[in-house]
Amino acid sequence: MTEITDDLPARLLHEEHSGWRAILDGHGGEHYTRAMTRDGLMIVEGAVLGRDEMMQAFAGTAPWEHYEIHEPAVVRLGDRAGVLAYRAVARRGDDEVQLRMSTTYLYEGGAWHVAAHQQTPA
Repeated sequence: MTEITDDLPARLLHEEHSGWRAILDGHGGEHYTRAMTRDGLMIVEGAVLGRDEMMQAFAGTAPWEHYEIHEPAVVRLGDRAGVLAYRAVARRGDDEVQLRMSTTYLYEGGAWHVAAHQQTPA
């Protein structure tokens, strides 16, 4: 078992960057299908998506071309979970969005998994 230590912010940022890189590569749906807990949710403007809906949403959307993470903060939730909150800037062509994001991670089965992800326009 891995205990949460002072490297939790770095660990959760690493996990979040992995998700963003998958999105940029056009594999966001596949990544989050593997990375999410069985009952994980993605909460986006106007919708709450389970795994199947999340996969469909990624399939119907062009990938982002660039992203930035700003002002990351981590909240520890016991010894096997944490929340990463941050401001994101993402670009696709001339389209740029700014979002406030939070991802709740749960450590189980030897890996970190997304239990819930929320994004709100900044």
